[in-house]
Amino acid sequence: MEKTLKKYFPVFVLPTLAAFIIGFIIPFGEGLYLSFCRFTTVNNAKWTGISNYVRAITDATFSHSFWFTVAFAAVSTVLINVLAFYIALTLTRNIKGTNVFRTIFFMPNLIGGIVLGYIWQILFNCLLSNIAQPLLALNTMAGYWGLIVLMCWQQIGYMMIIYIAGLQNVPPELLEAAEIDGASRWQTLWKVKIPMVMPSITICLFLTITNSFKLFDQNLSLTGGDPNHATEMLALNIYNTFYARSGAQWKGIGQAKAVVFFLLVVVMALIQLKATRSKEVQQ
Repeated sequence: MEKTLKKYFPVFVLPTLAAFIIGFIIPFGEGLYLSFCRFTTVNNAKWTGISNYVRAITDATFSHSFWFTVAFAAVSTVLINVLAFYIALTLTRNIKGTNVFRTIFFMPNLIGGIVLGYIWQILFNCLLSNIAQPLLALNTMAGYWGLIVLMCWQQIGYMMIIYIAGLQNVPPELLEAAEIDGASRWQTLWKVKIPMVMPSITICLFLTITNSFKLFDQNLSLTGGDPNHATEMLALNIYNTFYARSGAQWKGIGQAKAVVFFLLVVVMALIQLKATRSKEVQQ
């Protein structure tokens, strides 16, 4: 049996490997090369060295988008995970209508980001039009918190499902032992449940951090980066640099920004994975 598996192993691996190479490795390598070039199309690229990276890093809109994205990711990650974990705790206590509530909370995740952005844009416009005029001038903060609300509304249900799966896998004997020892609900939560669901926390933190940094379609449809790029996140800034600015030089700068963006997301994801995996309990 083992020899048969080894014999046909390439048959199952090669299609996926070929798709990965064609769909990711080759385009990434070409994009990395173009980040050092001045070009309008891939066939007329002219090597310019690191000048694109220098201009990308010194671009004020790019640095502003970076810090705006960091602020957004920090707040949205905390809110999404805290609320999703709280809802998961509530829905694992055998309350009536649990399955209905799970479905309701999960449904926003099934709606596309562009559609969500326009839906919430309409909602916020109707809301703000009925509030005092001075608040309308604070559109930068309104855009920031609007993105936070949208992201939470879309992602909480998905993270909730992962937390529910983790909580349901906590061994009942551990909970019984904690109850026999006289542990309170709060002590059981912090000393038993949270350590046992650390794998779920690792997954949810990874997804929320990377999703927050990669946010594009909701940003495009809800605020479009307005006013004057103040609510423009990294992905939208790269898109606008590459497509919205005229001139061959901006293509290379946009490509350089994309490479920097990729490295930032990878580094932050690896740091988060290492930090949370070190706290996981071996079951």
